[in-house]
Amino acid sequence: MKKLYVILTVIGVAILFFVTSWVNIGNSINNAQQDYEAQWSQVENVMQRRYDLIPNLTASVRGEMHNEQKIFGELAKARENYVAAKSNNQKLKADTELNTSIGALISVIHEKYPKLDSNERVHDLMVELEGSENRISVERRNYIQKVQTYNQMVRNFPSSVIAQQKGMHVENYYQASSQAQNAPKVDLDK
Repeated sequence: MKKLYVILTVIGVAILFFVTSWVNIGNSINNAQQDYEAQWSQVENVMQRRYDLIPNLTASVRGEMHNEQKIFGELAKARENYVAAKSNNQKLKADTELNTSIGALISVIHEKYPKLDSNERVHDLMVELEGSENRISVERRNYIQKVQTYNQMVRNFPSSVIAQQKGMHVENYYQASSQAQNAPKVDLDK
């Protein structure tokens, strides 16, 4: 009787160990699947950030550049008129235009724009573009790593048996589109 009790205990412990291992492996596969799905959401999150941010930044930079181009364009035209003036009256008129343009430039600088900063805005845009692309690259890499972990669990024994019973299969890694071979263009003139 004692021998039967020992055998049943050993069998019970073995079954308990097997069931516990089965559940732990199944849960690990589920967790790995949730990890890569959550990571893909993060990839989409940073891509959405880029989608929302870049048009607004380029519009802002374009506006700054337009204001500065208008001011400096008027100043350049007034200078051209002064150089092209033939008579004293033409020079006097051109000088008035030049003084008006310089006055407008000084006024704009002091009142509206403490400094003309389209170069700084363009630099800020470039930093934001680079930062956005770096964020996306990091999150894609993290996604690839999560898929790799999941795929290893789906393929390796004994977890592959459990994954097959649950209908889980190997997931595809991130694939760049064929258009990714061409660098995107940022056009501030549109």
